[in-house]
Amino acid sequence: MPRYLSIVRVDESTAPAEGPSPELMERMGALIEEITKAGVMLDTAGLTPHGQGRRVRWEGGDITVTDGPFTESKEVIGGYALMQCKDMEEALEWTKRFLKTHEEYWTVTCEVREIAEA
Repeated sequence: MPRYLSIVRVDESTAPAEGPSPELMERMGALIEEITKAGVMLDTAGLTPHGQGRRVRWEGGDITVTDGPFTESKEVIGGYALMQCKDMEEALEWTKRFLKTHEEYWTVTCEVREIAEA
């Protein structure tokens, strides 16, 4: 069965400074429990703030490392989910349910990609 990676991008201008509400975390936890029991979720996690990250770039034969925060970024990668689904449509349905756990003031985008098997 194919695996899919859902990359969660958060618009930090709409995210509350204090982070997700307890209600959001409860809804998200319930969905993660459901998707895990369904045998779909392989791994999921949120990421530390982008200010704690580093970007490593290869260009013109040189490596550069840039410390966060990355001021040119409006959206940052806030987390991911690795799922095993029968097809892309199933992966999209779980992703839509995840997005709907958020309050209306959030702007969250998930990029869903099938993992290329060797």
